Amino acid sequence: MTTQPRLVLTIAVVASFVSFLDGTVVNVALPAIVDELGGGISTQQWTVDAYLISLGALMLVAGSVSDTYGRLRVLRWGLIGFALTSIAIALAPTATFLIVARLLQGVAGAMLVPSSLALITSTFRGPAQAKAIGTWTAATSTAMIIGPIVGGLFVDFASWRWVFLINVIPVGATLWMMGRLAQRDVRNPDGRIDIISAVLCAAGLGGMVYALIEEPMLGWTHPGVWATGLAGVAAFAAFLIRQTQVEQPMLPLTLFRERNFAWGNGATFLIYGALALNGFVVAVYLQEGAGLSATAAGLASLPITILMIALSSRVGAWAGRHGSRLFMTVGPVTMAAGALLMLTVSADFNYWWQVLPGMILFGLGLTLTVTPLTSTILAAVPSERAGIASATNNAISRVAGLVAVALVGAVVGGVLDLGGFHRAMWATAILMAAGGMVSWLGIRNTAAHEQPTR
Repeated sequence: MTTQPRLVLTIAVVASFVSFLDGTVVNVALPAIVDELGGGISTQQWTVDAYLISLGALMLVAGSVSDTYGRLRVLRWGLIGFALTSIAIALAPTATFLIVARLLQGVAGAMLVPSSLALITSTFRGPAQAKAIGTWTAATSTAMIIGPIVGGLFVDFASWRWVFLINVIPVGATLWMMGRLAQRDVRNPDGRIDIISAVLCAAGLGGMVYALIEEPMLGWTHPGVWATGLAGVAAFAAFLIRQTQVEQPMLPLTLFRERNFAWGNGATFLIYGALALNGFVVAVYLQEGAGLSATAAGLASLPITILMIALSSRVGAWAGRHGSRLFMTVGPVTMAAGALLMLTVSADFNYWWQVLPGMILFGLGLTLTVTPLTSTILAAVPSERAGIASATNNAISRVAGLVAVALVGAVVGGVLDLGGFHRAMWATAILMAAGGMVSWLGIRNTAAHEQPTR
C-alpha cells in the first residue's frame, strides 16, 4: 500500500472512530447521567435514542450530500460539528439540554461513517477492498476498548461529562491528516438534496420511538402515545412513498433489487438491533443490578474487542476468498449462543463464570459477522453508488439500534432487574438467530471480480 492509499485508510478509520467511540462511552455513563440529571430509564433511553434518531434519519441524506458535495468536504463538516456538539453535551445543565445536544450530535455523526466507507470503496478494489474494510473494522473496534474503559475511569474518578470530551482528540487528528491528503475529492455536481424526505424520515422515526419509549409508563391508551405513534407511522410511510416518486431519492429503493444488498440489510437490521439491545442492557445492569463500578462494567466487554482486533482483518481476507454467506450465518448464531450463556447470571453474581464465557462467544461471532456483512453489502452495488449504499446500510443499523433501545422498557418489563436482564438476553438470542437464518437463506457468494446484477 502506497502512502496516499494508506493515508486515506487512516483518515477513514480515525473519522469513523469518533462515531464508534461515542456509541461505546454512552452506555457506561448512563447510570451516572441519571444520578445527576434524573429521569430514570426514560432519560437513559432518550440519551441513546436522541442521537440515533437524527443519525439514522439523516445518514441517508448525508450519503447523498457526500456524493453531491464531495466526501472529504462532508467528512470535514461532520468532524467539526461532532466536536462542537460533544462540548455542548459535556456542559449540559439538564437532561432536556443533553437530549437536544445529542440530537444535534447525531446530525454531525451522520456525515462521518458513510463518507469514510465511501473513501475506502472508491480507493480500493477486489480482495484489497475486503482487506481494507477488515482493517477499518479492526481499527475502529479499538473504540470498543478505549470507550468503555476510559469512559468508566472518567465516570468513577472525575465526571461523566469528561466522557464526551474524548471525541475532540481524534477529530483534531483527522482534520490535520486531511490537510496532507493529495487525493482530489469525488463529487456529483448534478445531485440534489431531498429536504422533504429527510424531514419525513426524522418525523417518522421520532414519532414511533417516542411512542415505544413512553408506552411502558403511560400505556397505549394515552393520547400522547398512540397519536404520536400513528403520526410517526404515517410520516414514515409518506417517506417511503416519496422515495418511489422523486427523481433522485434519498433512499433509492431500486438498490434493494440487488439480492445481496436486500438480504444483507435485512440481516443488518436484526443483528444490529440485537447488538444495541445487548450493549444497553449489559452496561446498565452490570452497574445497577450487579453492583459493578463504571470502570469494571467497561472492562466486562473487553474480550469482545480483543477478538475483533485480533481477527477482523483475517476474517475479511477469508471472506474475500471464500465468500461471506457462511460467515454471516455462523457469526450471528454464535452470538445467540453467547447471549444464552449469560442466562446463567444470578443474584449471586460472578463475572468469570456467568458473563465471561458468553462474552467470548459473542466476540467470536461478532468478528465472523461484521466485516463479511459490510463487504457483501457494498460489493452488491456499483462503486459510483458507494456513498448512498454505505449510508443506507449504516442508517439501517442505527435505526435497528434505535428501535431496540426504544423497546428496552417493554422487553425488560419496565425495570431492569435480574428477570428483565434474562428477558433481554432471550430477545438478543432470538434476534441473532434470525439474522443468521436470513443470511443463510438470502446471501449468495459472488467472485470478487463479478459486477452486481442490474
